[in-house]
Amino acid sequence: MAAAVLLFAAVNAACLTVSGNLVSGERSFSIDYKNNCFLKDGKPFQYISGSIHYSRIPRYYWKDRLVKMYMTGLNAIQVYVPWNFHEAVQGVHNFTGDRDLEHFLDLANQTGLLVILRPGPYICAEWEMGGLPAWLLQKPNIILRSADTDYVQAVSNWLAVLLPKMKPWLYVNGGNIITVQVENEYGSYYSCDYNYMRHLRTLFRFFLGEDTVLFTTDGNTDREMMCGTLEGLYATIDFGTQNNVTDAFSRQRRFEPRGPLVNSEFYTGWLDHWGDPHAVVDAQKVSRVLGEMLTMGANVNMYMFEGGTNFGYWNGADHDTRFRSVVTSYDYDAPLSEAGDPTEKLLAIRDVIKQFRDIPSGPMPPATPKFAYGFIKLKKVGNFSDLLNTLSPIGPVKSQYPLTFEEMKQYYGYMLYRTTLPRDLSQPTPLISPLNGVHDRAYVSVNGVFQGLLERDTALVTNITGQQGDTVDILVENMGRVNFGSKINDYKGLLSNLILGKDVLTDWKIYPLDIDGAIAGGWPHSDSQMLLPSPMKQQSVGPAIYMGTLQPNGLAWDTFLRLSEWAKGQVWINGVNLGRYWPARGPQQTLYVPGPLLSTTQPNNITVLELEGAPAHLRVLFMDRPQLNDIVRKP
Repeated sequence: MAAAVLLFAAVNAACLTVSGNLVSGERSFSIDYKNNCFLKDGKPFQYISGSIHYSRIPRYYWKDRLVKMYMTGLNAIQVYVPWNFHEAVQGVHNFTGDRDLEHFLDLANQTGLLVILRPGPYICAEWEMGGLPAWLLQKPNIILRSADTDYVQAVSNWLAVLLPKMKPWLYVNGGNIITVQVENEYGSYYSCDYNYMRHLRTLFRFFLGEDTVLFTTDGNTDREMMCGTLEGLYATIDFGTQNNVTDAFSRQRRFEPRGPLVNSEFYTGWLDHWGDPHAVVDAQKVSRVLGEMLTMGANVNMYMFEGGTNFGYWNGADHDTRFRSVVTSYDYDAPLSEAGDPTEKLLAIRDVIKQFRDIPSGPMPPATPKFAYGFIKLKKVGNFSDLLNTLSPIGPVKSQYPLTFEEMKQYYGYMLYRTTLPRDLSQPTPLISPLNGVHDRAYVSVNGVFQGLLERDTALVTNITGQQGDTVDILVENMGRVNFGSKINDYKGLLSNLILGKDVLTDWKIYPLDIDGAIAGGWPHSDSQMLLPSPMKQQSVGPAIYMGTLQPNGLAWDTFLRLSEWAKGQVWINGVNLGRYWPARGPQQTLYVPGPLLSTTQPNNITVLELEGAPAHLRVLFMDRPQLNDIVRKP
C-alpha cells in the first residue's frame, strides 16, 4: 500500500515542477494531461475543497460559514444548484433572498474561495426529487434523466436561464468558478443514455465556452464509471473512508489515464433517515485518508463540509426495499455542524491541511451563540378538518376518483381528500390501499374523529367505523420525493383507489392546501382573539393546529426546538417553515431555529401542525444544543 501511494505521489509530483508560459495578467484554468494536474494561471494547482449548500443555510449565515471554511485551509468550495429551488413553478424563476446564487458566489469570491459548480440538472444531494422540479411529472410518461423529448426540452429551457448567469463567474472571466460538473453520478442511474449526456455537453459548451473545464462524478464501481463518463468531460470519482485510496484512484485512471486525481465527494459523514441510528464517521479516519490523498497529489472535495438543514419540505428520500424519508437535519456529522459550529473533526482536518499548504493566520471564528429560551405552552387552534376555509381558500376540486398532487398542481406539503361513507359500518371495517397507492402517509378521520393512518410500504390497512353519509377526511402528507435511483418518478397523494370493505371509495372532494401561505400571512395568531377557551380535556388526537408565542428577551440567538411527546408534524416560527419533526421515530429530536428568524422586540409566533396526537401538556422546549441521535422506536 505504502509503495503504491509513493508511486502515485511521484507521478503527481511532476506537476509541481511545471513552469507556466502564460501571458502576464491573463487568467486561465485548465488540465495539464502531461503532468497530471490542474493549471491555474499556468501554474500547478491542487484544490482542497468542501461542499456547502446555500439552499440549506439562511442567507444571513452564508458569510460566517464561508469564512470558517477558508480559515480551515480550504481554497475552494463545491456548490450544488437545485433546479426546483429556483423554478418551483414552471417558467417562474427565483434568484432572490435565500435563492440569490450570485450573491453567494460573490461572498465566496470576497472570502478567497474558488468554486466547483454542480448545476445538475439532477443533483441527488438528499434533496427533494434530486433537485428536479415536480412539475416535470405532469407528463405522466416522462423518462427523467434521459433524452426523452419533454425532459430534454425542460432541461434546455432551464440551463438557458442558469448557465448565462454563471458565465461571468467563471474564473477566466474574472469570477471564481474553476470547474463545472455535468449531470451528477449518472452512472448510478439505470438509463445509461449517452445521447442525453451528449446533449448536456453541447448545452454546457454553448453557454460556458469551449475552454471551461467540464467534469463528471461517479461512484467507485466500473459500471458507474462506464455509464457516467463521456469523452470531453473529465472523469472524477467519489469514495469515503472505507475505501482503499489506491484502488479507487486506479479505477479513475482506467477511465481517465492522464490528468489530475480527483475525489469529488470524500464523505466526512453520512445522511440520516427517520427511524435509523444517527450516522457518524470517525474524525481520525477522515483526517488519515485525507492526508493519504493529499500526499498523492490528489484534489479532494469533502462532502459535506457543512450540511445545514432541510427546511420546509425540501428533504429527499430513498427507496431501496422500501420508502425511507430523509430527516430535517442535514448535519451529516460534517466538520461544521448543522448550526455552523466548528467541531473536533474540523480541527483534525485543519491539522492535516497545514502539512500541505499554508493556511490563513488568525483564530477560527467561534460558534454562533445559542440560547435556551425554555418551555412554551401552546394552545389548540382547531382540528384540521374544521380549518379548511382558511387552509384551502380556493376550495375543493371534485373528482370521481382520487387525483395526485401533481394532477392538482400542488407539489409539496399536504392535501386533503374528502368523501362520505357509502354504508353503515357498525364493526371495524378495513380501509385498504391495495396497490400501495398512499404516497406517503395518510391520516384518516371520520366526522372529525381520528381513526388511524396508512403509510407507504408499511401500513396498507386501517380499520374504521361510522354511519352511512359520515364525512371521511384523509389528510395525505408528501414526505419528500425519492432523490436517488430508479424511482425518482415519485408521484404523491392517493395514486390509486382506496377500498373500504368491498366498496371502492368514489366522489371525492380534493382540497389543495396552502398552509404555508396562511401562516406566512400571520394566521392563526392574527385571529387569536377569535379562539374560544379550550376545555381542559380537549381532544388532542389526529391532525390539528396549535399556536403559541415566544416573548422577546432582547436576544436573537440560535436555538433548538424540542417537541417531547408530540408525535409527528411540521413547525413554523414567524411564518418560516422549519421542517418536519418526528420524535416518535427519531433519531432527530430537535429542530434548528436560526437566530435571525427571531425578533428581539416583538412576540415570536410558533405554529405547529401535529398530525397524530398532541401531548396533554402542550409544551415545547427551546434548548441551547441539538439532539440528533435518539432512536425511540423502529418503524
